[in-house]
Amino acid sequence: MTTDAFRALYEQLRDGTPRSPDDRRGALGHLTPERVVAAAAEVRSGRTVSLAAEIDTRPAPDNPEPAEHRMTGPAAADIGADGLHFARDRFAMNVHGDADSHLDALCHVLFDGELYNGVPADSVTSEGAGSLSLDVVRDGIVGRGVLLDIPRLRGLPWLEPDDHVTAADLAAAEAAQGVRTGPGDLLLVRVGHRRRRRELGAWNAARTRAGLHPTAMQFLAERQVAVLGSDGNNDTAPSTVAEIAFPVHVLAIHAMGLHLMDYLEFAELALACECEGRWSFLCAVAPLRLPGATGSPVNPIAVL
Repeated sequence: MTTDAFRALYEQLRDGTPRSPDDRRGALGHLTPERVVAAAAEVRSGRTVSLAAEIDTRPAPDNPEPAEHRMTGPAAADIGADGLHFARDRFAMNVHGDADSHLDALCHVLFDGELYNGVPADSVTSEGAGSLSLDVVRDGIVGRGVLLDIPRLRGLPWLEPDDHVTAADLAAAEAAQGVRTGPGDLLLVRVGHRRRRRELGAWNAARTRAGLHPTAMQFLAERQVAVLGSDGNNDTAPSTVAEIAFPVHVLAIHAMGLHLMDYLEFAELALACECEGRWSFLCAVAPLRLPGATGSPVNPIAVL
């Protein structure tokens, strides 16, 4: 995709997204209280499924700076001793890596000197983001989730790195699965990244991975999707646009105001959907309460 074509698509999506000058919630505006109430009707069996991968503390080709988890208690003298003692631990993470499940806030993408909706980029400082931070979703995100399984559509275990999901793929997956994405939905797109990693081992996902083609974002705009998530990064690598490393991130977050979730885990969810014969469900996302943050580790829960 040429840079000029990308710029034209960016402007189309930005200008076609209704918003007020002071809007800071972005596409979450599609997720109205009425749609949250309607999403509760998706619960039928009461089965709950985690959509997060286990946090890995071991270095890997796609995880050179893994999360750190260490025990800070109990002390050796406390083990087996009488009285009250506590087990304690400490955790640290590089949130926007290529391995752990996380949510991107709307302040995550700086493009042409601005954040989403014209907010100046210098509102992000070493002290944190002064606007569009994780605080926007401090009350969580709850709505109707829809899983579109692209490897299932193509009869494959996974998409190979550098393959693309198109708008036509998304529409075909809807038809094959008997589901339709609608306004306010949390759209989850499976590319099989996690299964490939499990079966073939980790690789440098920063250099090569499957994801959405930038033009697929037109599908999301037309359907008025509220949140986009994937079991990969959402963006392909190498990028389809020579001068833009993460075109889907730019279009989704910066042009459309879509919160993104990267590197989720859909294996159990896909099995549950197959078993129940439906691909929509109640989905609840609860990020950390960390003011000024650009993202958060996240463990979304699907309730079928």
